[in-house]
Amino acid sequence: QVQLVESGGGLVQPGGSLRLSCAASGSIGSMYVMGWYRQAPGNQRELVASIGTGRNPDYGASIKGRFTISRDNGKNMVSLQMNSMTPEDTAVYYCFLRELPNLYWGQGTQVTVSS
Repeated sequence: QVQLVESGGGLVQPGGSLRLSCAASGSIGSMYVMGWYRQAPGNQRELVASIGTGRNPDYGASIKGRFTISRDNGKNMVSLQMNSMTPEDTAVYYCFLRELPNLYWGQGTQVTVSS
């Protein structure tokens, strides 16, 4: 079993920055994808960013170059640097790890962008 622990959510003003981190523990191989989805009230869960072993990152269309995902393979950790944030970024952010055929989720962390 794999456990994912997220940290770094909170309240930020429009235009500000926030950094999320997610640490994975348990039985993990070397080939997997880690990343983040988010879900705002009344909306479907959408991809924010993901990064696979040895691959370039993928970003959701709404991110538009504002966020950067990075990965530390030695620590099985992924981070998401969020800049130029807007109220539309307000959501619960979920870390995920996909190691086929399994998919694991973190508990979610609230991010609120408001003045």
